[in-house]
Amino acid sequence: MITISVLGLDQYVVGHYSKDNTANFASLFETKENEINFLASESTVFHQGVEQTSWNAIVIVKAPKRVEAVESKVADYLIKTLSEFTVNLEVNFEYYDEGRHYEHLNPAYPRFIDETSLVNVEGTVGEDGDLADADEDDDEPNPRDRADLDLNDPDQLFLGDIFNNRNKGLSPAAKLPAETKSKKK
Repeated sequence: MITISVLGLDQYVVGHYSKDNTANFASLFETKENEINFLASESTVFHQGVEQTSWNAIVIVKAPKRVEAVESKVADYLIKTLSEFTVNLEVNFEYYDEGRHYEHLNPAYPRFIDETSLVNVEGTVGEDGDLADADEDDDEPNPRDRADLDLNDPDQLFLGDIFNNRNKGLSPAAKLPAETKSKKK
């Protein structure tokens, strides 16, 4: 199994990249496509406290030692293709002995989910004939859905500009902080 971890790039970019390039990596590594995995967790690269996402990306390739001979070809390919998505790129290789890799494959299921095995649960008809929603309760708003915000709800966070027009029409003395006003006589 070969795992290509990409740190500092958006996970959706890496998802599309893996779809477009897995076959090429399998060819470079002289292995099957099902031996290539990409890892793109929600990661942020920092340097001296400054976020580097999409500016500096780090790629870590974990692979069996048998593919070490093609390392420079793979590095060149990664640099050439990922440079479209980042300004700077670092590629590191980590190798393991073949006997140090373990996995469990459930024979009742396919090895990987692919586009042919995806199931669309939205709009499916349930047992009672009604449209089934994938465990969603329409009475409860989704906090990630900004369309649920009710600006008239007193318990809702105010997301506007609280200082909008605050100082318009005030005299210069009225604009001073409270501590300064009390010291003036």
